Amino acid sequence: MAKDHGPQIKDDEQYEKLREQGMSKEKAARIANTPRSQAGTKGGKSAKYEDWSKEELYKRAGEIGIKGRSDMSKAELIDSLRNH
Repeated sequence: MAKDHGPQIKDDEQYEKLREQGMSKEKAARIANTPRSQAGTKGGKSAKYEDWSKEELYKRAGEIGIKGRSDMSKAELIDSLRNH
């Protein structure tokens, strides 16, 4: 039986297992407090780069500081953004 860690920890058993694996208290608590129905789900949805216009790709490349973007094709911009 898992020790009661108070109301701030929702799944005491999972919390203890994570702590035994060496996780910090904060990370173990964050995971233990995530409802199992939401565990492993990804965040927001963004359109694939292939669906973006070349102008949108160029602007995004500028925002993150990709050099040489003005000479790149759409495919090269996509590759640069993915591998930056």
